[in-house]
Amino acid sequence: MVPRMREQGYDASFGAAVNVASATTSLVIPPSNILIVYALAAGGVSIASLFVAGYVPGLLVGLLLMAVAGTIAKRRGYAVDAPVGARELARRFLAALPSLFLVVLVMGGIIAGYFTATEAGAIAVLYSFILAVVVYREVAPREIPKVLVDASTTTAIVLLLVGASMAFSWVLAYERVPEAIASAFTLLEGNTVATLLVINVVLLVSGMVLDITPAVLIFTPMLLPVVTKLGVDPVHFGIVMVMNLCVGLCTPPVGSVLFVGCTVSGSSIMQVSRAMIPLYVAMVAALLLVTFIPDIALALPRWLGL
Repeated sequence: MVPRMREQGYDASFGAAVNVASATTSLVIPPSNILIVYALAAGGVSIASLFVAGYVPGLLVGLLLMAVAGTIAKRRGYAVDAPVGARELARRFLAALPSLFLVVLVMGGIIAGYFTATEAGAIAVLYSFILAVVVYREVAPREIPKVLVDASTTTAIVLLLVGASMAFSWVLAYERVPEAIASAFTLLEGNTVATLLVINVVLLVSGMVLDITPAVLIFTPMLLPVVTKLGVDPVHFGIVMVMNLCVGLCTPPVGSVLFVGCTVSGSSIMQVSRAMIPLYVAMVAALLLVTFIPDIALALPRWLGL
């Protein structure tokens, strides 16, 4: 998306910002490794319920991001493609079927128990490689070494950030910061709205300096007992926590997805962060809706009897 926007004279940093925000949203929509991590940290919350609960909030965030991106694109006068007819639409859909099957492969394999969520990631990479080289032929065999080097560079950046985040999480645990935060919530006991607002702020700020996995492992045991005493469903809280931390993934200084987006687009952190501002507003608006309207997350699992 970003290279095409650059070729057509569009703002590459805006394209990178849209890609970054969209990528973080995908962590709410199954298959999501972080929801599995939350289920384990929460002590046995149903993974199936979490997966199903993530669909509507994820789509809500996606729709709000689309609305913001569309409004900005229209205001800046970006060119649009000609309308696509039914025959061309059908042709493009058929051409995209192999790619769309990736979701079926990953989700079907996890639900059927053929492989774990981590193994599904490796299978998805292998399947995507076959699509790129054999099916769509977008990557020539001579380009594979460069692709591997680029992927290694991007992975090294992310792993460096994750390593620093893990070290910082150890410092927080050693200094008993989580326990201090948990004790502070006793001052808000009985006030559900205030407690949820404060928790959202804590998670949003924590997501800026911690990677999502250590943040979930640190804050789930600390905050889940607090919210369950207030009658908050653990599945609902899991979706709220992941949505909070997803915002942190695209926020400096430790926004790993933001760094990847900047690397791919060739834009600076400052440029992409500035372009992200209206998208941050959309993501936080969706977060508040899901926080205070639990049925957005819980209606579908209840309807399916999960």
